[in-house]
Amino acid sequence: MNFNFDEIIDRRGTGSVKWEFVVTGGTWAYTDHADPQYGADRVLPMWVADMDFRCPPAVIEALANRVEHGIFGYTAPTASYFDAVINWMKRRYGRTVKREWITLAPGIVPAVNMMVQAFVSPGEKVLVQPPVYYPFFSAVENNGGEIVSNSLVIENDHYRMDFDDLARKAADPAVKVAILCSPHNPVGRVWTREELTRFGEICLANDVLVISDEIHCDLIYDGVEFTSFASINEEFARRSIVCTAPSKTFNLAGLKTSNVIIPDETLRQKFEQALLRNGLKGGNTFGLAAAEAAYTHGEAWLDGVMAYIQENYRFMEAYIAKHLPQLKVIPPEGTYLVWVDFRALGLDPKARKELMMKTAKLYLDEGEMFGPEGEGFERFNIACPRSILAEALERLKTAVFSG
Repeated sequence: MNFNFDEIIDRRGTGSVKWEFVVTGGTWAYTDHADPQYGADRVLPMWVADMDFRCPPAVIEALANRVEHGIFGYTAPTASYFDAVINWMKRRYGRTVKREWITLAPGIVPAVNMMVQAFVSPGEKVLVQPPVYYPFFSAVENNGGEIVSNSLVIENDHYRMDFDDLARKAADPAVKVAILCSPHNPVGRVWTREELTRFGEICLANDVLVISDEIHCDLIYDGVEFTSFASINEEFARRSIVCTAPSKTFNLAGLKTSNVIIPDETLRQKFEQALLRNGLKGGNTFGLAAAEAAYTHGEAWLDGVMAYIQENYRFMEAYIAKHLPQLKVIPPEGTYLVWVDFRALGLDPKARKELMMKTAKLYLDEGEMFGPEGEGFERFNIACPRSILAEALERLKTAVFSG
């Protein structure tokens, strides 16, 4: 089946956060900055992690059928929904998941907030590995926890974990939880089984609960193998919570449907109690229909979109190597996000943001959002038609050389 990922779909008028809003100080403000009426002066948004591609046909058909039914009352996951999730995990990753292990959540970010409430008392600590997905920071701090940074180390444009530092910090009895980003956002690493095993052994030895955010696990580049943390051994599964969702995989983020996999009954009950305390029980009518259709019939679309994204990356890498050698692209192993090192330009964060937004007219996620370890970097979302990516790179080249 052929899919047209080159098609430019006008997302204005849909409330698209990516195309119709800017975020300042955590507040969303509506703007028409991306309107084509501005021509070369319009801003191209390549920041927030959603795709500019139409969802799989099976998803669109399932949603149309659900709309045709005409009643949208309270909805809970059915047996066929659970089977779709379980079969996907077994087929793609060889992991056997039991139905009772799956708890529905309205997104991974809300779920992580609930987990901090459930497993971390005020003043206790949560370990993260920056530069890392910035909502982890707010999830911890907004719920009374304290951040402990086990910073990633970059060597020869490749990131690795600092296990000696991890062992020292995990030994602090106040550290109760470690959040693992796997695949890692924003640096694009897909951790190997050996790396995950060492990470898990350190956490297990110090009785640190692992929350493994695996939302990007389906978006893996050719020649790279993804390993789910809990699949390594039974002890890791017992002392971990794995967060998954179809949202990044199939571009369904707005349908607010995620699956949190918790084999340990005590941990699962604590998490579910936190959901209940916050009034978050139940499912999104359309999210459940879309997720089931995606996991059941969306594999060919996923193969197609990943082939396209990898070609986008190769195009971007070649362009920067030829025209912008001052910049360094960190080769991704997964996700549709590309982490680029701008430090050679010698710009402070304010000057770099002005270069991007005012001169190049590109809306990106600045590296320092992901922690101080990200200063000097920018994160690009390349899940877009290649013509948009090409225009963005041309703008970037013009801006760098004019500045």
